[in-house]
Amino acid sequence: MSLFKARDWWSTLLGEKEEFDQGCLCVADVDNSGSGQDKIIVGSYMGYLRIFSPHAVKPGEEVQPEDLLLEVQLQEPILQLEVGKFVSGTEGLHLAVLHPRKLCVYAVTGTLGNVEHGNQYQIKLMYEHNLQRTACNMTYGPFGGVKGRDMICIQSMDGMLMLFEQESYAFGRFLPGFLLPGPLTYCSRTDSFITVSSCQQVESYKYQVLAFATDADERQETEQQKLSSGKRLVVDWVLNIGEQALDICVVSFNQAVSSVFVLGERNFFCLKDNGQIRFMKKLDYSPSCFIPYCSVKEGTINTLIGNHSKMLNVYQDVTLKWATQLPHIPVSVKVANLQDLKGVIVTLSDSGHLQCSYLGTDPSLFQAPRVDSREINYEELDAEMKELQKIIKEATETDILPKSEIQRDVIVTAEVSPDLDAESQAIDSEVKAEAVPSVTVKITIQSRVTAQKPNLAVCVQAPLAVTCDQFIFGDLEPDSSETVVLSVFLKGNCSPSELEGNCLVSYITPTELNPDGIPKVAQCNFRLPLRLICFPAQPSKAASHKLTIDTNKPPVSFLTIFPDFVDPSENDQVNSLGFQFLTGSKTTLLASKTSQRYRIQSDQLEDLWLITKELTLRLEEHFKKQKCKDFACTFSGSIPLQEYFELIDRHFELRLNAEKFQELLSERAVQFRAIERRLLTRFKDKTPAPLQHLDTLLEGTFREVIALADAAEENQANMFQAFTKLKSATHLLIMLISLWQKLSTDQVAILEATFLPLAEDTQEL
Repeated sequence: MSLFKARDWWSTLLGEKEEFDQGCLCVADVDNSGSGQDKIIVGSYMGYLRIFSPHAVKPGEEVQPEDLLLEVQLQEPILQLEVGKFVSGTEGLHLAVLHPRKLCVYAVTGTLGNVEHGNQYQIKLMYEHNLQRTACNMTYGPFGGVKGRDMICIQSMDGMLMLFEQESYAFGRFLPGFLLPGPLTYCSRTDSFITVSSCQQVESYKYQVLAFATDADERQETEQQKLSSGKRLVVDWVLNIGEQALDICVVSFNQAVSSVFVLGERNFFCLKDNGQIRFMKKLDYSPSCFIPYCSVKEGTINTLIGNHSKMLNVYQDVTLKWATQLPHIPVSVKVANLQDLKGVIVTLSDSGHLQCSYLGTDPSLFQAPRVDSREINYEELDAEMKELQKIIKEATETDILPKSEIQRDVIVTAEVSPDLDAESQAIDSEVKAEAVPSVTVKITIQSRVTAQKPNLAVCVQAPLAVTCDQFIFGDLEPDSSETVVLSVFLKGNCSPSELEGNCLVSYITPTELNPDGIPKVAQCNFRLPLRLICFPAQPSKAASHKLTIDTNKPPVSFLTIFPDFVDPSENDQVNSLGFQFLTGSKTTLLASKTSQRYRIQSDQLEDLWLITKELTLRLEEHFKKQKCKDFACTFSGSIPLQEYFELIDRHFELRLNAEKFQELLSERAVQFRAIERRLLTRFKDKTPAPLQHLDTLLEGTFREVIALADAAEENQANMFQAFTKLKSATHLLIMLISLWQKLSTDQVAILEATFLPLAEDTQEL
């Protein structure tokens, strides 16, 4: 409830279901009474013309009937009202009424009444102009600098300015580049018309230029004639404001300077009459109407701006001086002198709420009614409080987090066979080794509740593959289980970066509240054996890349931690192991006899990763079985950054090659289609023409496309291998950094999230 309300001096509601807009309100001494007292003239789209002479009304009293001087219904909607010296031979004020297809000028006269009914007012039609085009709005003024009379300019809906010298039609001109009509006004100091075009720019046209430009009736002439005639309508100045304008107004309180005010949809502009911006104000509301009304301080202008929040703001240039609340959204605002009261604010809403108000404060006299006192029953209140606390406790105890693994509705487990398959299940493997082994994984799904549409997906990192990765089951009953068996093998011709897999079961559990069921997911991980990708071989003494892992415990025999790679018949003191990868490379693991160190060496940096990881995992498991809690591995050597950067460069080079192949393929495909179109045109032609070697060109282009596609495929395979190697090397680097700096599990997870964000290599990511 605003304290700063517009104080209601006089108000009334016009008609029933009538509509009003910006041009429907005018304030002037239209009956030439000479008293200096303004009358309020209102026209509606229903064709009603009303003239009021308001008198002060006490709060609670009705508007007096004699305040309405005249009410007459004209035949057509009233678009705009203006008062000026529109009749020749007299300098008296007359009323101009703009209809869609007619302009009428009336004289308003009053006759002194002899009885108590008061004075009588009537309007007399002085002249009218029938319009050839539908009107939008009008402006008036002493065009061409004439003295003692006003002329009228009407803007049509299709962009024609029609000028009338009082009783006679002068000429019509089309605005250049016109699309939709905008607000129009006349500036007497520069003798020019100012409008805002659909290009969202303020445009000024001199009256003299309009008068001497090509007549609108001759508009059909050719462009060449128009250029040669020298009579084209040229704009005087243009200013881009970047938004549509609601209204435009020219004021000149000081004769030396006249200002052009433009109200936009989000900004309020003040321009000099040569088109330069004096100032602008960004509005934080949606304005509906405005009027610059006076100059209180030298060099400044006060403006009223109404908005769609039923507020009327008073600005001095760009400074907000006052804000007042109105009972309606104003579509037009004027300032009038009424009954010895100067500066009354007259506002009109689109539904016909006409109000005369002044600024002030309206203190709220509201007092809260006294509450009837009554006896309070504390026992009832206590019982109600306990009941409410019980409800709150029950509501807050509901756990929205997923239940622990033991209480889960569906549990999925994966069991990896300790031995490799006697008969390998590998299919379509690209590995060039003599035999590609496979290992069996047994997956069991146990359901404690009814699980609908269970779907099992098994994922392993390429180049590993599974014999079947998708399983769909029927609905599972409570306390039932399903088991599937599948095999994992090495499919691609490179070593994987991880020896881990993932099982994921998606299912739906129906509930009482939701019969369609709630989708849920259960998952588990499994670890694959190292024997799946490599087999025992003779240790190699020479190698390009070497790593040394320090421990705080005496070295453990390889027979204990790598029983699957050491022949049991060999000596217990085996201190070297060879790992031959299926892809061809070899890695050697050495244990120091004197110190607590292990060395891993290979010709390829990426091959060190899986052996190093397997070594640390098996050592941790060994000491965990012996209940030794303080076992730790460390790394104190240099991080192999140079070799790592070489892998990055190689991968990046292959990515660039992939882009290049894609561009070349696209070019050749476009060329191929163009040749095909040419050939098709030749073949369709009724009179056969020579092919001009187009068939040879087609065959050559086809060969190029096939060769490029083969090269792109080969590059893609190389890029996948480079990506896998880079991923393995990144894993190794993160592991070495964590061992070197003794990082916690959380810190290692942050490093992995930073350096290993991608699960697969694509051009898009």
